[in-house]
Amino acid sequence: MEAVKKLKIKKYLHISTDEVYGSIDEGSFTEESTLKPNSPYSASKAGGDLLVRSYFKTYGLPVIITRSSNNYGPYHYPEKIIPLFITNAIEGKKLPLYGDGKNVRDWLYVEDNCAAVDAVLRKGNLGEVYNIGGGQEVDNAALTKLILKELGKNENLIEYVKDRPGHDRRYSVDCSKVKKLGWQPKVAVQDGLKRTVAWYLKNEAWWKKIKDKQAEYKKFQASWYGKD
Repeated sequence: MEAVKKLKIKKYLHISTDEVYGSIDEGSFTEESTLKPNSPYSASKAGGDLLVRSYFKTYGLPVIITRSSNNYGPYHYPEKIIPLFITNAIEGKKLPLYGDGKNVRDWLYVEDNCAAVDAVLRKGNLGEVYNIGGGQEVDNAALTKLILKELGKNENLIEYVKDRPGHDRRYSVDCSKVKKLGWQPKVAVQDGLKRTVAWYLKNEAWWKKIKDKQAEYKKFQASWYGKD
């Protein structure tokens, strides 16, 4: 923010996440909803949002904030649920599904997200926040089964594991504000998953290299922390 102020940047778009709102059982969060992050990650993102907002209020900096729902698509880092489960299934490995698998996420194909960010950058009002979502809520268990079906794999690859700390139950954002800028999500989750699965099947060299490095690092961690 200091650099934006010093260099007199014409417009600064801060990309955040729907996780800053926390979990919601029913309905959807609007841009005016209270921020209630439940994990250190989402708390740091909320802190960033508030810092950006403060520079708009205090110094009049030309800022805009976007809060997107869960993205997926090509080049998605393979530690995240969709690329991890796709690549594990390709390799015949188990798919570690947290808890009961009923955590709900609103899935947004990456190209739709980029189109929304572009619309906000070009047409959004300074000092405003814009929620961006795909409008396609799917729980993790159903998502996992869609992935396996697309790959022609058996559901016995699913392995339920202990839930992770601070795992929000459901995210949902009201996107009516960004839609007024002329944006609409175009890719349905079934079609987006088909495209994503096809990409990972064709680009094994890309994700295999990353996963191999991850495995090496985990071995290093285990050996390091195992020392006296």
